[in-house]
Amino acid sequence: MHTQDLSAWTHSHAFDAGNRAAERGTRLVMVITAITMVAEIAAGLWFNSMALLADGWHMSSHALAIGLSAFAYAAARRYAGDWRFAFGTWKIEVLAGFASAVFLLGIAALMAAGSVERLFTPQAIHYREAMGVTALGLLVNLGCALILGGHAHGREHGHDHGHHHGHDHHHHHHDLNLRAAYVHVLADAATSVLAIVALAGGWWLGWSWLDPVMGLVGAVLVGRWAIGLMRQSGTVLLDREMDHPVVDEVREVLAGLDHGDESTRVSDLHVWRVGRQHFACIVCVVTHDGALTPQRVREALSVHEELVHVTVEISRCDGDH
Repeated sequence: MHTQDLSAWTHSHAFDAGNRAAERGTRLVMVITAITMVAEIAAGLWFNSMALLADGWHMSSHALAIGLSAFAYAAARRYAGDWRFAFGTWKIEVLAGFASAVFLLGIAALMAAGSVERLFTPQAIHYREAMGVTALGLLVNLGCALILGGHAHGREHGHDHGHHHGHDHHHHHHDLNLRAAYVHVLADAATSVLAIVALAGGWWLGWSWLDPVMGLVGAVLVGRWAIGLMRQSGTVLLDREMDHPVVDEVREVLAGLDHGDESTRVSDLHVWRVGRQHFACIVCVVTHDGALTPQRVREALSVHEELVHVTVEISRCDGDH
């Protein structure tokens, strides 16, 4: 059995400059969101708008979730050199993304419950004042989305140039922690838009029922985004990635080792993600080829730069050792 040393990769890639920029961005957005959240909740109570209150409380959840994202970056940076993290601290960020998604789903449920209650017990709303505060909240959300979206866009393109071997990869390697913060901001912007529509309809057309209805629409939208983020981050946390394109690429390389005579076959293969675009691999090969060594297998797999940790076991057939 032969194992490629991962320690150098772990310490050099555990926390890069992109993480630091994303951490600064999430901290800034957290402060901006918290200030706006206080203003919207106060205005919603004062002007008696369920849509505005839903937007404000929803924004409070985002302030906490975005704060969690910033904390995850700080924790990953702090423990980047800790040898107890066998594959680095990247999954701290993924765990924060999953926790944010769960929190977002809970807030969606609260929004729905509050809106249903308001449907059966309508109350008077100060439309003009509430619309002004909601519009201000929307502008803040759009500004925060630009801050986080710039980091996300830059990181995605910054990591898409690592393959120079003619393989067409149709998958992206997202920062799920940053994506969680970004989804929270986008969800907040969406609920702000719905609140404005609801308030406008109530003010100009007298449709007071539109305010809680838009609260329900917002809850459904936020819930769908939360479930999508839970699915993405949960996939990484549970190592459910044997259907990832890189697995087929590994199998393709290993199939080429038998030279067409079926003297070599893969008896066991495990591939899992240990970084945003990095994977570990354990492969067991059964072969009649006495010249096949773990080093040859590793050299064949080295064409895929995303494989940063490869363990190879060779089993000889017919007493050939």
